[in-house]
Amino acid sequence: MPVAMGPCGQSQPRCFNRMKMGFVMGMAAGELFGTFSCLRIRMQGRELMSGIGKTMMQSGSTFGTLMAIGMGIQC
Repeated sequence: MPVAMGPCGQSQPRCFNRMKMGFVMGMAAGELFGTFSCLRIRMQGRELMSGIGKTMMQSGSTFGTLMAIGMGIQC
């Protein structure tokens, strides 16, 4: 079975790897948004770390799941 080649001769990532990459991108975006929202309301110390973790997991997992679904549809 032939392997799909990219524009520069590299092999294309498999569908599962693309979905995994979409999930990680969504988690990274959730981390950025979570950090920004916690700093915006002026959290400090332990409250800041707890807030960033909680917000990152909530928004990041939701956005990451949507990104993974979008990448899976493109396969």
